[in-house]
Amino acid sequence: MYDVITVGSATLDVFAHAKFSETIRITEPKGETSLLAFPLGAKIIIEDLDFTVGGGGTNTAVAFSRMGFKAGFVGRLGKGTNSEFIHHGLENEKVDLLCAHGEGLAGYSVILDSMEHERTILTYKGVNDHLLNSDVPYNKLKTRWVYLSAMMGDSFETIKQIAAFTERKGISLAFNPSLYLAEKGISYLAPILARTELLVLNKEEAFCLSKKNDIGEALKKLHAAGAKMVVLTDGKNPLYVFDGILRYTCIPPQVKVVDATGAGDAFAATFMAGLILKKSIEECVKMALANTASVLQHHGAKNILLGRSQLLKAAQRIKIKLTKAPLR
Repeated sequence: MYDVITVGSATLDVFAHAKFSETIRITEPKGETSLLAFPLGAKIIIEDLDFTVGGGGTNTAVAFSRMGFKAGFVGRLGKGTNSEFIHHGLENEKVDLLCAHGEGLAGYSVILDSMEHERTILTYKGVNDHLLNSDVPYNKLKTRWVYLSAMMGDSFETIKQIAAFTERKGISLAFNPSLYLAEKGISYLAPILARTELLVLNKEEAFCLSKKNDIGEALKKLHAAGAKMVVLTDGKNPLYVFDGILRYTCIPPQVKVVDATGAGDAFAATFMAGLILKKSIEECVKMALANTASVLQHHGAKNILLGRSQLLKAAQRIKIKLTKAPLR
């Protein structure tokens, strides 16, 4: 029996740290846009190059494993050197691979880092979009929770089937959609949202999915769509948790950001871990903020994910003022 099985993308992440880049901000009628800029026609020297395993499915699987949970991963890896790198990386993290490699190339991402430590990600989805329902070993999905991260194409049709499976088997379901799924709207995601115990997304995704531009209205609409608990993050701005009755709010503590890659995955997985451990909402928030802070202050999506004892100690040091009130 697994504590959690994650379903999602797997990529080889390449972090390229270049000295000569800058962030340019332009103002448009719709607001300000930030751009990562390099000199046109120049040859840019990369000062440091890191290769790590990435993707929402593997980031969260490793987070759960580091926290001491028995974790499995369902996804599609493809064949070749990059696929083997991902495979061995997960094995080293004690994550069981419950997936087929399949034909094709593994997902691949290049993370371009700026001098201000803001980043732009170039992503090749590869076989991540081609997880078929026939690839899923349903007889092995004996677990307390399933965590779904964003998947597109054939893979989206498959995660809908997995969501239906969790309902039949009484398995709790968590869902962390991306902006490109949120843009599809509530009706498109309804087969998953209707079965979701925990929905975690950022403000932009929440507004896009709910078609509301007010926090309270967005939370209510997403809860009405089926999500029993909705968690909405917004970087350094206030975060919100809504359980259908009370809205919890706090401002995250400020930390020095070195690399934001994987921070959202760390937050979502750790908040869910708190629920598995039957922690209070405040304790879940503190745990999630502690692990997120660790990821934000180091390069890489997984390098400094905390173990359970480290995490619980770090959570005790998190100082927040969590307010709660009925959402009308």
